[in-house]
Amino acid sequence: MIEQKVKLVKKSDKSYRVERPVQTGFSSPATHYNEPRIDLNETLVTNSSATFFIRVTDDLFHEFNIFRNDVLIVDKSLSPKTNQLVLATVDDTFSVIRIDKNDSELNLWGVITFVIKSVL
Repeated sequence: MIEQKVKLVKKSDKSYRVERPVQTGFSSPATHYNEPRIDLNETLVTNSSATFFIRVTDDLFHEFNIFRNDVLIVDKSLSPKTNQLVLATVDDTFSVIRIDKNDSELNLWGVITFVIKSVL
């Protein structure tokens, strides 16, 4: 029988552990709570390829409570229903119109799904 010497492997002296930051005082009660950001496209848009954000430049639509700097979210893929607000072209300009049963000859551009109000 042949005798063999056993060679031991030396453990590394380097530490690869992540060092914890030094904390002084009490920790914040909110350190474990992280609120994700709100994505308007995910929350307000159902069909991204047919949805547009349009900023209003004047106060012509005050009868619908839509004022300057409000943002209209318009979906071109939806069919309008009675009492919905739509964006239509009238004399080559955009106009906000409320649909009623008699509106059959509108040049409809899209259905307004949301109005983001400007407070400034």
